[in-house]
Amino acid sequence: MRKSFLSFMLLAATAASAQENPLWMRYPSISPDGSKIAFAYKGDIFCVDVNGGEARQLTTNPAYDYKPVWSPDGSKIAFASNREGGFDVYVMDARGGEPRRLTTNSAGEIPVTWRDNNHIVFQSSVMPTAESIIFAGSFVEEYVVDLDGHRPTLFSTLQMDDISINTRGEVLYHDNKGYEDKWRKHHTSPIARDIWLEKDGTFKKLTSFAGEDRNPVWAADGESYYYLSEQDGTFNIYINKVAGGSPQQLTRFSGNPVRFLSSSKDGKLCFGYDGEIYTLVKGGQPSKVKVNIVADRNDRDLVRQINSYGATEISVSPSGKEVAFVMHGDVYVTSVEYRTTKRLTDTPEQERDICFAPDGRSVVYASERGGVWQIYVTSIKDKDEKSFTYATQLTEERLTNSMATSQMPKYSPDGKMVAFFENRGDLRVIDVKSKDILTVLDGKNNYSYSDGDLWFEWSPDSRWLLSSYMGGGGWNSNDIARVDASGKKAPVNLSNSGYTDTGGRWVLDGKAILFASDRAGYRSHGSWGAEYDAYLMFLDLDAYDHFCMTKEEAEIADKNDKDKKKEEEKKEKDEKKKKDDEEVKVEKVKPLEFDIENCRDRIVRLTNNSSRLSDAVLSKDGKKLYYITRFEAGNDLWEKDLREGKTKILVKGVGYGGMQMDKDGKNVFLCGNGIKKIDLGNGSSKNIDFEAWFNMKPYEERQYLFDHIWRQVKDKFYDVNLHGVDWEAKRKTYERFLPYINNNFDFAEMLSEMLGELNASHTGCRYYASGASLRTASLGLFLDEKWDGDGLKIKEVVKRGPFAVKKTGVKPGDIIESIDGVKILAGADYNALLDGKAGKPVRIGVKGKKEDIIIKPISSGELEELLYKRWVDRNRAFVDSISGGRIAYVHVKAMDSESFRKVYEELLSESNRNRDAVVVDERHNGGGWLHDDLCTLLAGKEYQQFVPRDKYIGRDPYNKWTKPSCVLICEDDYSNGHGFPWVYKELGIGKLIGTPVAGTMTAVWWERLMDSSLVFGIPQVGCRDMRGVYGENTTLHPDIEVYNTPEDYINGYDRQLERAVREMMKK
Repeated sequence: MRKSFLSFMLLAATAASAQENPLWMRYPSISPDGSKIAFAYKGDIFCVDVNGGEARQLTTNPAYDYKPVWSPDGSKIAFASNREGGFDVYVMDARGGEPRRLTTNSAGEIPVTWRDNNHIVFQSSVMPTAESIIFAGSFVEEYVVDLDGHRPTLFSTLQMDDISINTRGEVLYHDNKGYEDKWRKHHTSPIARDIWLEKDGTFKKLTSFAGEDRNPVWAADGESYYYLSEQDGTFNIYINKVAGGSPQQLTRFSGNPVRFLSSSKDGKLCFGYDGEIYTLVKGGQPSKVKVNIVADRNDRDLVRQINSYGATEISVSPSGKEVAFVMHGDVYVTSVEYRTTKRLTDTPEQERDICFAPDGRSVVYASERGGVWQIYVTSIKDKDEKSFTYATQLTEERLTNSMATSQMPKYSPDGKMVAFFENRGDLRVIDVKSKDILTVLDGKNNYSYSDGDLWFEWSPDSRWLLSSYMGGGGWNSNDIARVDASGKKAPVNLSNSGYTDTGGRWVLDGKAILFASDRAGYRSHGSWGAEYDAYLMFLDLDAYDHFCMTKEEAEIADKNDKDKKKEEEKKEKDEKKKKDDEEVKVEKVKPLEFDIENCRDRIVRLTNNSSRLSDAVLSKDGKKLYYITRFEAGNDLWEKDLREGKTKILVKGVGYGGMQMDKDGKNVFLCGNGIKKIDLGNGSSKNIDFEAWFNMKPYEERQYLFDHIWRQVKDKFYDVNLHGVDWEAKRKTYERFLPYINNNFDFAEMLSEMLGELNASHTGCRYYASGASLRTASLGLFLDEKWDGDGLKIKEVVKRGPFAVKKTGVKPGDIIESIDGVKILAGADYNALLDGKAGKPVRIGVKGKKEDIIIKPISSGELEELLYKRWVDRNRAFVDSISGGRIAYVHVKAMDSESFRKVYEELLSESNRNRDAVVVDERHNGGGWLHDDLCTLLAGKEYQQFVPRDKYIGRDPYNKWTKPSCVLICEDDYSNGHGFPWVYKELGIGKLIGTPVAGTMTAVWWERLMDSSLVFGIPQVGCRDMRGVYGENTTLHPDIEVYNTPEDYINGYDRQLERAVREMMKK
C-alpha cells in the first residue's frame, strides 16, 4: 500500500517540480544589487527575481553545474561544472549565454568568491607552499584566476572556506581543522568550524562557540558580519561585530538547517532553508521566495538498457548449463553456451543472494521490497520446459512473510528446505511446502558487520549445516560450527580456535570439511587480519586414514575399489546420455555419521604457503586442491596435487572472487572480471557472455536507495536509540525532496544531510563520479609564486621526485622554458601540457641547458606521498636540531599494518633505539585499527639484558620501546586516530600533547550501494570504556594543550612539535 502511494506521489511531484514551488534548490546567491538570486537546481544554474516568479535557466549542459557566485558588479556569474570530467571554474554573463572555462587542472576547482570584477578566488588541492607545515592531502589551497584564464596564482596556502572579502581586502572565512563530513549537524567538538578574520597577514579568531560556526558574510558597514551557527541547536543566522561582543540571533528556524548565506551590498540576506530560498532584510522577518521553473526535462523516468557486464554474484545450475546472476539488483539466468538470457526480476529494489534449487527449476533469492529483506523464489511454471533460459512462463512466490530482515537463502540438497539468516544472526530453516520455520542457531552466536559476511552450507544429506560461529565475545576470531538442521541438538564448535576459521565446505561426501584459517599465516602487525591457508578437518576416521596413506598404500586401496568404481562410471555414462532430455534428478544421500571426538586432531594444512587466499575447492576424489590467491600482481588459480605434493598455476589472472564447482567437479565458475567457466582438466577458460535487458528507473531507484539507507541505519547504528533522533520524522523530512533530485551529486548531498542528523562520526554519503579522463600530472617541483617572467622558476626540487631520481642537474633558481617543445609564456596556463602524462616520458626545456631533459611526471597521489615524506623528514630534522639528537621522532600515518611496520622499522632501528625518548606524532591520522598494537609497542619495560662475556648485545623485550614517549595529537585525528591516543592515555603510558581530539572512535561500515558509485557510512560498533562511556562524541583532552596558529602553518613553525620535544628532554 505504501509503495503504491509513494509511487503515485513521486510521479505527481515530478510533474509539479517542473512548474512551481520546487524543492532542493541549493547554493542560492544574491546579486550585489539585491535584485536577483542565482541558484542550483537539478544540476543547472537558474536565476530568479528576488521577489520571486519565473526562474530563468542559465545553463542547460548535461554536466553538473553548481555553486554560482556573482561578480561584484553583478554582470557575471562564476560557477563550478564537470563538463570536462573534473570540476572546473566557469564564468558566464549574468543574463546567460555560453560559459567559458577558466581553470584546467584535473584536481578539481570550486569557486568561492570574487576578489574583484576580474579575479575569481577558488579552491583546489594542487600544492602547498614550500615554507608551510600544512599536511599534504588533508587540506586544499585557495587560488585566483582572472577572466582571461591565465595561470592561477596562489591566494592562500591555508584552507579558507566560504570566504567573504570587504572593500578593504579583509578576509572572513571559516576554518577547516580536519576531516568530518561537512553536512554533519549538532556536534560540539574540537573539529567544529570557527570564523576567522585575516587582515594584512595576521589572523584573529572571531567565534568561540564549541559547536559549528560557518559561512561568514560581511555586513554593509564593513565592521560587522553575518554567519551561520548552531548555538540554538540548528543552523540559524547571527550577527556580531568584528571587534567583539555578544552575537545577535536573527532567525529562529527549527528542524532543518539554514544553509548558503549570502548578502547584497545593501545588506539584504539570502539563504536556503528546507530546500527553498529565503531573504531577510534588516529588522524584518525571513521571507520565502516563491519560485516557478519552466524548463524542459533533462532526465527520464525509464532508461532501457541491454548490458553485457556488471554481474556481481552467480549460482550455477545443477546441470551446469545455466548460470543465475545478479546485475544491478535484478536476477537473471543465462545459458553457458549462448548469450541468451532470461530476466527473472524487474524491480527498482535490490535482489541478491541467489541459489539454484537442486532440480534446477527454481531460483531462490532475497529482495528488499516493501522496506524489508524477505525470501522469494522464482520457478519454471510449465513442467515441459526444462531450463530458465528458454522458459516462457515463470512464477514468483514469497517464502517468508515477516518484518524481520531475511537474507542469504540456500536450498538444502534434497530441495525440501531453505536456510537463511534472519536479523543478521539467527540461522533459520523454512520448509518449502508447509512454510514452517524454525531457528537452528541463535543470533547471539553471530554478528554481521557488513551484509553478506556471515556464511553457512548444507551437508550433503540435508540434515546438518556448517555455519560461521562467534560464540561468546569472539567477534575477532570466528569459528566453524556444525548445526543440526532440525534444531533439536545444540551447535558444536568444530574449529574452536583463537584464530579466524571461515568458509567451511563439506567435501569428500560430507566426511571432511574444507576451510580457510589464518592460524599458520603471516599475521599483520596492525590487527588487520593475516594471510590464510586451506585446511581439511576430517569428520570420518576411515577418510582420514585413507588421506594419510602413502601414495603406494593409496594405490592399493584404490585398486580394491576399482571394480566398484567402473560400475558407477558406467551408470554415470548411461545417465549422461539422457541428461539433455531429462530433468535433473535429486539424488538421495545416506545420512552422515560423524566422528566428532578429537576432530581437531585430524586437521591437515593443504597449502604450502600462506597467502591472500580468495577461495578454495577440493576435487571430488580429494586428490587435488584448487585455490585462488595472489602472490604477486594479480589473482591466479592454482592447482595442488595432494598426493604428489606438486603445485602449479592453472590459470593466470582470474580475478578476485569465489568459485562454484559444477556437479561433476570438472569445471569451476567464477564471478570476478565477468563470469568465467574454467575447465579443471586442461585449465582452459571460457567467458560466459550474456545480454541482460535492464530497465533503469532513476527516480524509483533513488526512492529505494533512500529507503534502504534509512532502514540500514535503523537496524545497524551502534546506539539503538540513534542518539535520541526521531528517525521516522527525519525520513519524512527528507523523503519529500526525492522528486526534485535527478543526479547523484544532489542525491548524495541530501543523504548526507539526513545522515548528518545523527550527530555521529563516519556518516554521510559519497558519490564517486568518474572524473577527468586525463589527469593532470605533476613535475614534483615547488615553483616561485612571485616569478612573473616567461617559464616556470623552480623554488625547490622535491626529494624523490621526477627531477631528483636521476641526474638532471636541475636546481632551485632554474627556469623551465618548455614542456614537450611548447614554450611556456608568462602567465600562461600549462596544465594541458601535463594532462595524461603521469609515468610517461616528457621533454623539459631548461634555460641554459643545451638539450632537453627527459623526465616522467608523477600523479597527484604520488606527489602527495612525496610531500608526506618531505613533511616527516622536516619534522625529524627539527626534532634533531632542538634535542641535539637525544629524542627520536616517528609519525604514524594511518592505523594499518603498513604504517605500523614503518613505525616499528624506524623506532627500533640503530639510529633511534638508544635515544633517550621518542615523540610519536599521530597528527592527521585518519584511522584504521591499530590502537592495541601501538600501545603494546610503546609500553615495553626492560626486564633483562643479553650479556656474553661482559659484552652488552641486547635486551628484553627486544621488540618493544622501553623508554619514555609522548604522543602528539591534533583536531585532524579521526576514528582510530582518536582511539590510539585515548588508549595510550588510559593505560598511563605517557603524555598527550597538542589539541583536543573529537570523539570518533567507532567502527564503521562503509556500504557500497546497488549503484556502486554511491557509498554511505554507518557507525555500528561502539567502543565503550570500562566505566561505561562510549568513545563516540567524547572529546579526548591532551595533558598539555598546544595550538599551532594560522601564522605558524603558513610560516613553517611547529610549536606543538617543539613543545613535545622540550617535554621529552626533561626525562
